[in-house]
Amino acid sequence: MHHEPGNHAFFLFTDLFFGIPALLAIGFYIAAVLVTNPQKRLRKWPWIRTISFVTGVLFAAAAVVGPLSRQSHTDFTTHMVGHLLLGMLAPLLVALAAPMTLLFRTLNVHSARKLNRLLQSRPIRFFTHPIIASILNIGGLWLLYTTALYTAMHANLLLHVVVHIHVFIAGYLFTISLLYIDPVSHRLSFSYRTVVFILALAGHGILSKFIYAYPPEGVTEDQARMGALLMYYGGDAIDLLLIFILFRHWYKSVRPRAVIQSGNVQKLREA
Repeated sequence: MHHEPGNHAFFLFTDLFFGIPALLAIGFYIAAVLVTNPQKRLRKWPWIRTISFVTGVLFAAAAVVGPLSRQSHTDFTTHMVGHLLLGMLAPLLVALAAPMTLLFRTLNVHSARKLNRLLQSRPIRFFTHPIIASILNIGGLWLLYTTALYTAMHANLLLHVVVHIHVFIAGYLFTISLLYIDPVSHRLSFSYRTVVFILALAGHGILSKFIYAYPPEGVTEDQARMGALLMYYGGDAIDLLLIFILFRHWYKSVRPRAVIQSGNVQKLREA
């Protein structure tokens, strides 16, 4: 489907470019946990969050480093596995790890206030809005698979790096625009976020069907169909996790209110 870049320099560069930051991210996260946990004024950092972060980073790295990355250059189905890992599952796991909250725990008061101002800045608020994040995420995939961009990124090193960075960042922004785990710039209602999420799901599903019928340039029909099926059903499986978490947060947000209201009604009846 695509020619392999000469003398493996392409893959050597991407392995180092993506692999080293992945290892550093894991190291810094674990170090932050070890530094802050002994402090009496802070609660112990949940171990499940550390596991979530390490797993998420490893999944993202697996998509761009090593055998899976190499195979994705010649096999569209393998490429789609990488897409699910890099653009959907890894961002969800990293978001669940609450890295910004951990960073706030690590910083001193002055630095934490600066970080908070940055998170409240207009650019951050713009890119973390659910609609904008959805356009970056789903719109970017439409651009990738319905134009010559897919073929071009396998031949151009810079384009290859930029596309994969975009896929992860767009997936992460999309996830944190829907799930409020870390400190956020917006406090939009659950119903609003759910509507945006449904539209994004529709865009992702329609794209997978489009790929099934109209393979990207340079992709065989059989591989396109296998990749499209994987994108459709694999994407749905990951989206089910996101839906479960979003609705669980929604339920928890209204449950105390319902309990209070029922208690008031009971008191009125007793009176």
